[in-house]
Amino acid sequence: MVRLPRAVTLSSSRQARPRPARVSLHLRRIAWLVAAAVLSLAVSACGLGGRINHPHAADLNNPVLYVWAGPVTYQVQVTRQLNPFSTEDAQYLAGIPTAQSIPANQLWFGVFLWAKNQSGHMATTTDHFTITDSSGTVYHSWPLNPQVNPFAWNSEQLQPDGTEPAPDTTASYGPTQGGLVLFKLNDSIYANRPLTLNIYASGQSKPTTVSLDL
Repeated sequence: MVRLPRAVTLSSSRQARPRPARVSLHLRRIAWLVAAAVLSLAVSACGLGGRINHPHAADLNNPVLYVWAGPVTYQVQVTRQLNPFSTEDAQYLAGIPTAQSIPANQLWFGVFLWAKNQSGHMATTTDHFTITDSSGTVYHSWPLNPQVNPFAWNSEQLQPDGTEPAPDTTASYGPTQGGLVLFKLNDSIYANRPLTLNIYASGQSKPTTVSLDL
C-alpha cells in the first residue's frame, strides 16, 4: 500500500472544508435590499390607500372625517347657528350690512370647512354648496367677500398637500380652524332634520353629501 505524504493529506482536508463564499454575502445583500423595497412599497400603499379610500358621503350611519369632492378632500369642522348680535359671530357676518335685520323666522347658519389637496397635482377647491332639509327644501350658500371677511370660504387653487384655509391665515387661527360657508335658513329646519350639505365639484355627476348637526 502506498501512503500519501501527511502534508498532502492535510492539504486535501483543508480543501474539503467549506469556505465562506463571497457569493453568499452578495445574496444576503440582495435579499436585504429586496426586503427593504417591499417594505417601502407596503408603506407607500398604506399612504395611497389613505388618500383614495375617502368616501363621497357621510351621515349618521357612516360617520367619517373626510370626504372626496373632485380631487380634494373636505372636512366639516363645525356647524352651528350664528347670532348676529354676538361679538364673536358678528365677525363671521362681516360684509353683510343687513345681518342683524334678518327676519324672525330665518337664521344664519355657518358651515366651517377645511380641505386638503391629496391628489398629487394642482387642484381647485369648490365654492358651490347647498343644504337640503328632509322636506326637500334647498338652500344656497350666501355670498361673502373674502376681501372684507377673512373667514369666508373661497375657491382656491391648492398645491399638492396644500390646505384651505391656508396656514397662518385668520381662518386657520380662528376657533373653528375652518373657512365659513354661510347659509340663511328658515327656522323650519329644526322640524325638518337632518340637514344635508351638498358639495358640488367639477368632474362629479353627483354632489358629495355630508349629514350636518344642528
